[in-house]
Amino acid sequence: MVKLTIDGHIISIPEGSTILEAALEVGIHIPHLCYLKDLNDIGACRVCIIEVEGIDRLVTACNTKVEQGMVIHTNSPKVRATRKTNVELILSDHNCTCAVCVRSGNCSLQKIANDLGILSIPYTSVPEKARWDNSLPLIRDASKCIKCMRCIQVCDKIQDLQVWNLTGSGYRTTVGVSENKKIQETGCSLCGQCITHCPVGALRERDDTDKMFAALADPEKITMVQIAPAVRTAWGEGIGLYKEESTLGRLVSALRRIGFNYIFDTTYTADLTIMEEGTEFLERFKKKDKYKWPMFTSCCPGWVRFVKSQYPDMVDNLSTAKSPQQMFGAMSKTFIAQKLGIPAEKIFSVSIMPCVSKKYESGVEAVNDAGHGSDVDLVLTTRELDRMIRADHIQPNDLKEESFDEIFGEGSGAGVIFGATGGVMEAALRSAYYLLTKKNPNTESFRKVRGMDGWKEAIFEIEGVAVSVAVASGLGNTRKLIEAIRSGEVQYDFVEIMACPGGCAGGGGQPIHDGFELAEDRGKILYGLDSTSNLRFSHENSAVLKTYEEFLEKPNSKRAHELLHTNLKDWDLKA
Repeated sequence: MVKLTIDGHIISIPEGSTILEAALEVGIHIPHLCYLKDLNDIGACRVCIIEVEGIDRLVTACNTKVEQGMVIHTNSPKVRATRKTNVELILSDHNCTCAVCVRSGNCSLQKIANDLGILSIPYTSVPEKARWDNSLPLIRDASKCIKCMRCIQVCDKIQDLQVWNLTGSGYRTTVGVSENKKIQETGCSLCGQCITHCPVGALRERDDTDKMFAALADPEKITMVQIAPAVRTAWGEGIGLYKEESTLGRLVSALRRIGFNYIFDTTYTADLTIMEEGTEFLERFKKKDKYKWPMFTSCCPGWVRFVKSQYPDMVDNLSTAKSPQQMFGAMSKTFIAQKLGIPAEKIFSVSIMPCVSKKYESGVEAVNDAGHGSDVDLVLTTRELDRMIRADHIQPNDLKEESFDEIFGEGSGAGVIFGATGGVMEAALRSAYYLLTKKNPNTESFRKVRGMDGWKEAIFEIEGVAVSVAVASGLGNTRKLIEAIRSGEVQYDFVEIMACPGGCAGGGGQPIHDGFELAEDRGKILYGLDSTSNLRFSHENSAVLKTYEEFLEKPNSKRAHELLHTNLKDWDLKA
C-alpha cells in the first residue's frame, strides 16, 4: 500500500493506482474529458491536471501513479487557473452553439466549463468545418470534436474495427475516418459505441424526430409503433425517471400522448424470430452435412455488417431469419393490417430501438418484402424517443399505466431477454428443447449463457444429444471467437453474436451517461421481467400461435420464408 495526502486527506491506496483513482477513494472528483477507465488514459485534454508538492510542473491525474509520501492538491489556485485556461483553449476549437446541440445538458465539456465559471472565451474561435453526409445513420460533426480520441480507442480496443484515426499534423491534427476514406467505404458496423463514449456532441445518430412528427400530423397515415425489449430498461433515464418509475405501462402512455395510433411490443416478433430461427437450427442440425457450421444468429444488423465486411465467406453460416424489427414491419403491413381491418398502404410503421444500425437495416432493400414500400418506415433510438417526449412537454410524473393495443402487444419473458447478451440463445434453447421433446424445460436450465463475459460457451444435452453453444458480445470478442473457429481451436453448433458489449441493453442508441457502463444493470432488469412473467416460452405466445394458425401456417413455411427470412448476401452495406 502507498500512503499519501490528497487535499488534506491522508489515505493508503494500492501500489500502481493513479492519482485520479486515489482521489475518488476519498470522494474527490477530479474533472476530466478524455479519460476512460482501461481504455483511454493519455492525458490529452489536460483537464485533470493537479499539483504535487516537490514537482515544479502540474501533472495529469489520469495516468500518474501514486508514490509514497505524495502531497497532492487537486484544486489549488495554480491548478484552477491552468485548468480554466486549458478548457478555454478547448472551447476556442469547439463549436459552442450549445442551444442547438443534441448533447446540451448532457455534455461533459459544457458541465466543466460551467463549473469553472467560464462565461466568455478570450481566444479566437477556430472550430473545424463539418463535412459529412447527414443522411447517414451515424453523423460526425467535426466542429464539435475535442480530439479526446475516445472514439478511436473504443473502436480499436473494444470493437477491433479501426474506423477512426488521427489525421493531419500540428494544429491541423484532427480525428477522422481511417485512411481518409468515406465512412461508407470502411468496415463500420454502425454499432454506435463511438457515440455513447463521446463526451460531447461530435458523434450522434441521424435525428429522425421531425419525420416522425410530420407522419403523426398526416391524416393519411396510420402510425403503428413497436418497442424493442431493451428500450423498456432505459427510456426513463433521459427524462429524469428512476428505473422503478420507468415502467412499460408509462412508456405506452407517453406514446399515446405523442399521438401514435397503435402501440405494440417487438417482443411479439422476438418470439416469432425464435420460432423461425429455432426451427431453422433444428432442420440444419438434422442435416449437418448440408450446411456450414456453426449456425449464427442474425438479428443484430451491426453483426451482419461486421461479418459481411470482415468474413464474407461466413455469411452462409448465419440464420436467414430476419430480426424482430423487420419481422414486425413485415407483419404490420400484412397480417396485422388484415386483423385490424386497415389499409396496409396507409400504415406508417415505426420502431423504437436501442440501436443505431437499425436505421441502416430498415433501409436495406432485401428486407422489404411486404409489398408496401419499406416494411419499417422509420427507426427511432431510445434517445430520440426521449427528445420527442420532452418536445411534447409531457411531464413524466403525470404518466399513468396503460396497456399495449390488443393481440400484438403480447410477448413472452423469452422475448424480453433478447435485449441482454445471451438472451437470444437462451430463448432459442427453451423453444428448441420443446420442439424436440414436446415438453417445456426448466426455465433456469440455460443460465450458463447469461452474464457479461464477452465470450461465453456451454454444452447442453437435449434428449441425449449434446448441443455446443457460444455467446459473444462486442465485436472485438466476436473477432477472437471467429478466429478460434476458423483455426479449429473451438467447435460449436449455435452461436449468438451481439455487436454491442452487453447486447442491446448497451446499444449505441441508448441514453448516454458519461463514464458509466449500464448494460449489465439494464440486462438484470430484463432477466427480472422474464422471471416474473406468466409467459416464459416463445412457443406459448398466443399472438404467435394465432399468426401461424391464421396466416403463416407453420414455422419456415413458404409464406414465412417470403416475409420473415432474407438473403444476407443481397444486403448492400452502403444502403
